[in-house]
Amino acid sequence: MSTTPAAPQKLFGTDGIRGTSNQFPMIPDVVVRIGQAIGYLIRTKKISSPSQTNKVVIGKDTRLSGYMIEQALSSGLNSMGINVQLVGPLPTPGIGYLTRTMRAASGIVISASHNAYQDNGIKIFGPDGFKLDDTFEKEIESLVANTDLTKLLPPAKDVGRTRRIEDAQGRYIVYAKNAFPLEYTLDGLRIVLDTAHGAAYKVAPAIFEELGAEVIHVGNSPNGTNINDKVGALHPSLLSQAVVQYRADVGIGLDGDADRVIMVDETGKMINGDHILAICALHMKSKNQLNKNTLVVTQMSNFGLEQAMNANGIEVVKTNVGDKYVVEAMRKGGFNIGGEQSGHLIFLDYSTTGDGTVAALKVLSVMRETGKKISQLSAVFEDVPQVLINCRVRSRVELDQINGYDTLLKQTEAELKGEGRIFIRYSGTEPLIRILVEGSNKAKISAIAQKMAEFLEKEIS
Repeated sequence: MSTTPAAPQKLFGTDGIRGTSNQFPMIPDVVVRIGQAIGYLIRTKKISSPSQTNKVVIGKDTRLSGYMIEQALSSGLNSMGINVQLVGPLPTPGIGYLTRTMRAASGIVISASHNAYQDNGIKIFGPDGFKLDDTFEKEIESLVANTDLTKLLPPAKDVGRTRRIEDAQGRYIVYAKNAFPLEYTLDGLRIVLDTAHGAAYKVAPAIFEELGAEVIHVGNSPNGTNINDKVGALHPSLLSQAVVQYRADVGIGLDGDADRVIMVDETGKMINGDHILAICALHMKSKNQLNKNTLVVTQMSNFGLEQAMNANGIEVVKTNVGDKYVVEAMRKGGFNIGGEQSGHLIFLDYSTTGDGTVAALKVLSVMRETGKKISQLSAVFEDVPQVLINCRVRSRVELDQINGYDTLLKQTEAELKGEGRIFIRYSGTEPLIRILVEGSNKAKISAIAQKMAEFLEKEIS
């Protein structure tokens, strides 16, 4: 019988494990067990690298709790005979890249992405640089919850070591710059860059500056508690103001782990992931670089994007919300560009996961090749009006189990008269339910969204 206290089964959301620091599951003893579970799968070759080495790369963002979790994970892995290589603050896609190129068995990112500093998380990559699939996630959950992992530890002579890699940032900088054409530079371009006081605070400025741009910094002084605090991809107002103030050509806003990006044009207008995808997909098609003339997006993307793509001979494939589902569809269908309206953008020719810096470089390359301002490029389509309301929930109840929900949904869908849609889902990373209503009449969709929100708040908030 196990002597280890059982943990609740569910650890993983739509993007790894996430929670408030010093609360389950982001507490040292649970994190140690997570490290041991990953280590056990590696030691038993259920997860293995081409070189068959028991090696794991760990990176993080700039959160205060990153030190604690880094040490706990390393201890758990070392106890299972796994050698750990720490790279310090580095964008999530950088860990995917290093995992693959260093022939590691796994890569782990300690980050809660766009969340506030109090939260933290664990994202796990396989040896191919892609995030682990649901099968391995369930196996890790089962090991943590139901197995006394201390009985599976190897003998003392097989305990692993931990060391730091000093040149990881330089490796990522060289890798990311490969996404920008060699025949072009960013000379004469003025960029305002907001790294959200996060993982890219050193590497992103170096990338754009080495390519010749003048870089003006916003949100680039991490102190452990200011990550994503009124800065970055989710809070672009400061970035927009700075672009106008400094008469910059473009603004680039990353989130805490730099796997997503939003951009700002020279007038201060925000450009979201849908418009960035449109810019890049159209340019790739014009150069015969768009695999199967297809773009992959999620259910949250604006209908205007789909209309614009179809008008230009590009098919749109829609997936569930979450960049891992986008990547799954891309790999299965052989497509090479996809992403989310929120700014998780995947260019599979360059990266195994969303990379905000690479996405920004692809847009900058289109600007250079066409000679157009980003405002001209982003005007390729007009957004169909959307209203999104987030409601906090106390528990996750299956929507079709809520009394009256199906009836209300049918009534409100009928009000749209086939000229819009309603999409409701639980967040995979926060205790929220998201209500998205889309249609041509802004007043009507706002009223419908409010009606649905009031109903759900009463039932599950």
